[in-house]
Amino acid sequence: MSEYEITGSCLCGKVAYVIKGNLGIFQYCSCSRCRKFTGSAFASNLFVSPDNFEWIDGEKYVGRYELKEVKYFATAFCTNCGSSLPWLVQTGKVVVIPAGTLDKDPQIRPSQNIFCASRAVWFEEPASLPEYDELPPRP
Repeated sequence: MSEYEITGSCLCGKVAYVIKGNLGIFQYCSCSRCRKFTGSAFASNLFVSPDNFEWIDGEKYVGRYELKEVKYFATAFCTNCGSSLPWLVQTGKVVVIPAGTLDKDPQIRPSQNIFCASRAVWFEEPASLPEYDELPPRP
C-alpha cells in the first residue's frame, strides 16, 4: 500500500483530481459492465476512500451514469472529451479510480482479477501475443 499524493486527469485536461493517502486495492475486473464501459477486455481500477479523494479542477465537466438496480457500479466521464473518470459507488463508501487516468505510476500493482467467468470470449493473455515498442511493421 502506498501513502502519498497522486493526481489524475482526463484526456483533454479539463478535469483533474488528487488522491492523498492510501491507494487501497488495485484490481482488474472482467464483468460485462466494466467491459462495456471501457470498451476493453477488462477495467483496471483502484478503490480508495472518499476521504482520500478530491476533484481539483473541472468537476463541472464530470458526467455520471448509474444503473439504479446495481449497488456497486456507475460510470463517470468527462463531458468534453469522454474520458473515463473516478466515480463514487452508490453506497458512498468507495471511489473507483480508472487506473488509466492516473498521471504517474501509483507505485502499487494489481493484486487480483475479478469476474473471470465473465471474460470476453475473444480475450487472449497479453503475454501470449507479439510485443512492439511502437506501431508494428507493415506486413
